[in-house]
Amino acid sequence: MTLSVVTGANRGIGLELVRQLRQRGDEVIAVCRTPSDALQSLGVEIIDGVDVADPASVKGLAERLDGRQIDLLINNAGILKRTSLGEVGEFMETVLAQFRTNSVGPVLVTEALLGNLQSGSKIGIVSSRMGSVADNTSGGSYGYRMSKAAANIAGVSLARDLAERGISVAILHPGYVRTEMTGGEGMVEAQQAAAGLIERLDGLNAGNSGSFWHANGEVLPW
Repeated sequence: MTLSVVTGANRGIGLELVRQLRQRGDEVIAVCRTPSDALQSLGVEIIDGVDVADPASVKGLAERLDGRQIDLLINNAGILKRTSLGEVGEFMETVLAQFRTNSVGPVLVTEALLGNLQSGSKIGIVSSRMGSVADNTSGGSYGYRMSKAAANIAGVSLARDLAERGISVAILHPGYVRTEMTGGEGMVEAQQAAAGLIERLDGLNAGNSGSFWHANGEVLPW
């Protein structure tokens, strides 16, 4: 049975990823800071109290997963705080918090769980096309855009560093999803986004590792 681990699993896309992976027969471990009622109702294993931006917290996650082989690791945890030009200095801590969670978090989690991964394991980083330089036509959202651009390059570095171990990495844009994080705004529902992300991960292999995909299969520009 495939063992899948999903961070940021208590709501939104993460919750739906857990639901769909469980429905298809995976053994799923849902990782979050605080479990929601919706997550608890799914009947999966939950590891809570985990802040992906805190090395000590992530080390605790690794200790709880010691000895368990992970087939699919989805680094989904993220935060969104819109910061416009003229506000960056005022909200510097908010900007840095997004870097810690969105950019450094996936690397911390992956690094801590390297001992659980083996040849054939797959890693997904849920990023955003808002981290694309070429696709930025509207500006704004400084902290979020910069943190996702950093997450993208981290994903490429992980793909290169882990290639010789037979571990593949996908950098993924779920679409503009209607979730609590987006204030209910968006163009697609979490169910559709999660299904697309899972399809992309199912198609991930050594030959396309390090690619940046939309959930719908479109290859995105850097």
